[in-house]
Amino acid sequence: MNSINEKEKKLNNALDKLKNLDLSNPDLQNNIENLSSQKTQLEIEKTQLEDKYKLLLDEHESLSKKLDDIQNKEKLEQKKHAEFSEKIDELNQETDTLLDEIDKWQM
Repeated sequence: MNSINEKEKKLNNALDKLKNLDLSNPDLQNNIENLSSQKTQLEIEKTQLEDKYKLLLDEHESLSKKLDDIQNKEKLEQKKHAEFSEKIDELNQETDTLLDEIDKWQM
């Protein structure tokens, strides 16, 4: 992007200098027309690049949001898994306690 801006500035400076020259020389007139055409083309390219850059920024933002959502879902799943494991451990402890009680009553 900077090189395009620099080229545009140089072309504008060159056009300003050429405007002050004697335009009776046909070669100078052709050069001015060529520079003007190049300037127009660079402005078109600059606009296209800016549009592509904006699209990339939008896509980056969208992908970042999706990644955040995925990470949040993963954290939630890990939390649920930990809670489930904890409940299983509690049930195992209760089962062991009940089995101990049964053993005591059978004796």
